[in-house]
Amino acid sequence: MKYTGIFRIGFKLLVNDKAKFSALLIGITFAVFLMVQMMAMFSGILNRAHSTVTNIGAQIWIMDPAVTTPTSSVPLPDYLLDAVRSMDGVRYAVPLFVGGAQLKLNSGTIQSVNVIGLDDSSLFGRPELEQGNIKDIFADNSFIVVDDVEFSKLENPKIGTAFELNDNRGVIIGIAKVNSNGLNGIPTMYTTYNRAIQYIPSTRFTMSYILAEAKSRADIASIKQKVARFGYVTRTYDEFNQYVSDYYTYQTGIGTNILLMTIISFIVGLSISGQTFYTFVIENLDKFGALKAIGTKGRDLVYMILFMAAFTSLTGYGLGIGLVTLVISIARYRLPNYAAMITFWNLEVAFFMVIIIAGISSYVGVRKVLKIEPFDIFRG
Repeated sequence: MKYTGIFRIGFKLLVNDKAKFSALLIGITFAVFLMVQMMAMFSGILNRAHSTVTNIGAQIWIMDPAVTTPTSSVPLPDYLLDAVRSMDGVRYAVPLFVGGAQLKLNSGTIQSVNVIGLDDSSLFGRPELEQGNIKDIFADNSFIVVDDVEFSKLENPKIGTAFELNDNRGVIIGIAKVNSNGLNGIPTMYTTYNRAIQYIPSTRFTMSYILAEAKSRADIASIKQKVARFGYVTRTYDEFNQYVSDYYTYQTGIGTNILLMTIISFIVGLSISGQTFYTFVIENLDKFGALKAIGTKGRDLVYMILFMAAFTSLTGYGLGIGLVTLVISIARYRLPNYAAMITFWNLEVAFFMVIIIAGISSYVGVRKVLKIEPFDIFRG
């Protein structure tokens, strides 16, 4: 290749100064580590924020306009369910109850739980059971408990374990697993809709959501319009997830705090790499001047600087990603409720920021190198 020789010289200049090269790598590595770690924590929080939507998996969610998160539902009137079922384009519609309750365990401990009441006829949205038989949910006082990171807060119950819920007796008839853990550190239990509204006090309206499925994708728009006439909102699975993510991002302090920490990490990485790279160029001005003296063009020196900055930045990026992956893996192993998760979006944003760091660092070096006069170097 045309620039292979100049790149080789730049590589040797870079790695031969072990102290500066190490400082550059460490600065970029930890900048990438902090940026990705912050964004991974935020992604994990958002993933758990809409865990109820993910685990139920309904195509269409009908709710009150005041709803902001899946667990902060506003009860719907009973007539709305009949109205939705009668709409053209609706394949089926079922009620869903989502509420909180206090359990009294066998040890006497009081524990808060989320209770999800499924439609008695279809049990739509039921979790996959690890133990037990789903048909037992129709027996008296029956509940299914989710085996997630909060399972131990219920004192690791087994099938047949009894508890007290609002002065009502409850029995565990199944242990289930779900795709996504909850955000608030509260165990989750499933039962039938009628049992949930019977055991948990509520207003005269009891439905938290109406879950529906359209006969075809084209029918969703008309269903939204018809539901809107009643004063309520219809969101698809993806729309509800996005709505919850937007709420936590823009209407709570979580998004702002994570953004500030990410920007600070970027500034720290840029400061360290920019200053170190500038010092490296200053200390090697005689070598760049000698290259100019033997006929190396300014353009070739620019390519050399760009190569050195890009090589260092991409190496630091890889090391940073590896480090954050290791830390998150260890944290998840030791702390099961640790929420951080790395997504492609995290990697893309971090890569873009590293490119900016490389660009600014190389710009600082390029300006200095282009001003070099071989005469001044040899005169010195």
